[in-house]
Parts: sequence; structure tokens; C-alpha cells
Amino acid sequence: MAESNNGNWHTAHRWAQFLSGHCDIALQKQWPLPHGAAAPAGTPQAMIALHARRSADSIRAWAEAYPDKPLIVVLTGTDLYHDIHSDAAAQQSLALASHLVVLQQEGLAELPQKWRSKTLVIYQSAPALKPAHKSSHSFRAVMVGHLREEKARSPSCKRPPATLQARIYFDQIGEALEPRFAEAAQATERRTPHYHWLGGLTRAATRQRIKRAHVLVNCSQMEGGAQVILEAVQSGTPVLASRVSGNLGMLGTDYAGYFALGDDAGLAGLVRRCAAEPDFLDLLQRQCRQRAHLFDPLEEKRLVINLVASALNRTARP
Repeated sequence: MAESNNGNWHTAHRWAQFLSGHCDIALQKQWPLPHGAAAPAGTPQAMIALHARRSADSIRAWAEAYPDKPLIVVLTGTDLYHDIHSDAAAQQSLALASHLVVLQQEGLAELPQKWRSKTLVIYQSAPALKPAHKSSHSFRAVMVGHLREEKARSPSCKRPPATLQARIYFDQIGEALEPRFAEAAQATERRTPHYHWLGGLTRAATRQRIKRAHVLVNCSQMEGGAQVILEAVQSGTPVLASRVSGNLGMLGTDYAGYFALGDDAGLAGLVRRCAAEPDFLDLLQRQCRQRAHLFDPLEEKRLVINLVASALNRTARP
């Protein structure tokens, strides 16, 4: 598997754990290994690559070396909503793959029709946490994700809504991957007393923050299947999300907690409504609970094991 970013590497590690009791697994940043690197014992029987463009060299090398062995390519958000529509290497990866995986249902619509028959939807997962008791005296929204271009092109990703009520607090978690994003977050913190940029936290600490928040906000313009959304659902915290394909695929097209991409006023209105209307917040919680079965680790494990077993049972790629 090829590491493309922190989220994808967590996916690779989790899938390796799922498969470890069924076959030997080697996690690698590229294939073949650089000269002099220690190779795993035995002849490899299948490859799973994350990211069609970033892993394109490894995908091509595998297809040339083992044209009849399984080659499973897991498509990320930048694959689905950018690269496969314009990048020749990413498009070649789609053609070379024996199997494709998308991480939410709406991702299928982004693929050329000819590749959909070899594509499986596998939602990512997280263990369920016992929901926390949440304060009735203040209302806390939390946004999680490294501060980077894909997460910041929408104005509402750069700053919290300016028209929130006094009892509403807004926490942002994630490292700034460029100095300008850190400067923007710090400037917002100075002029907005109820906004706090917490920087990067551990995964466990982040989940606890999500669990204790009243809502999670996800305002990305591009998502392949946001891990943070399912972690909120699995923590009993409803989600307010930008109406983009990747979020629709996670929460369902009829979910009541969407706002238009870049619509600060719309997001602020939803946060205020959640804080002021318990019935609306309850509706979002019910809708999230209805999706929770999709994000169960046992279900993801079952689908991953079945995918690899099915791929290995095929004698040749289509």
C-alpha cells in the first residue's frame, strides 16, 4: 500500500490489521521496494494501493510484473473529484486495476461507467463510543482536519461563522500544513473570543473532543469519505456538513444537516438552530444513528476480507 496522507495511512493500517489473520501483509510506501530495502518473504500474491495518482508508479510496476494477479486500487477524494477526470496516470490506474474501491456510495457516480462493474463500496469504520452527557448551558461545535488547501477553499473552512450567539463555542482541531493557515487561525482566535484553534491532537484526544461536542462541522469542498464524519456518528455527535458528493455519500441525500459549500450564513444558521431547537438536534442524531451500521468495524472487516478472498480466487483480471 502507498501512503498518501495521514488519513489514508490510517486506512492502510486498519486494513492490514483486518487481513493479518488471513494472509501475510507488508505495508510499503512504494512498490517495488527501493534498492537495498528488505523485501518481505515469499512471492507477493496481490497488491492494494491507496490513491490512483500518487500510487500510479507502483500500480503500473505491479501490473507489468504480475499482469494476472489481483491489483486493488482504493480511490481517495482527490482521485474521485479531481485526478481521474484530468490526470493520465490516475486514469491509467483505473484501467490497470482488477478491482476498485470507493469509500462512500456517491463515489460510484464519479467513475466512468465501464469501470463501475469492478468497483465495491466499502465504508471506513471506527469503534462506537458511549455518548457523552453534554452541557445545556453552552453549545460547542468542533471542526477536525488539518488546515490545508482542500479543507480551506470554502470561506466557512477558514473561519467560524461570525454571527453565532454568545453561548456558542467553536473549536478547531488540526495542524496547519502551511504557515498562512496558522496565521489565519491565530488571527481569528484573537478577534473571536469563542473560537479556539487547538492545533494537532492525538487521535484519542480528538475523538473525546468530538464525543463531547454538540455538533461536528465538516465544510470540505472535496471528500472521498471523511473519517471524521463517521467518528462523530460513532460517538453520538450529529454532523453539519457541506453539501458535496462525498458528504452526501456518508450521511445520505435526505440528511437535514447540510449547508451549501462556502455558505457562512447557512452554516451559522444551522449551528444556531441546533443550539436553540432540541427537536432539530434530535432529528440529526436520529438520522446519524440510522447510518451508524455502515461504519461498524466488523462490517468493514468483513467486506475487506471478502474483497481480497474474491480477488485471489480469480485466475485472471477482467
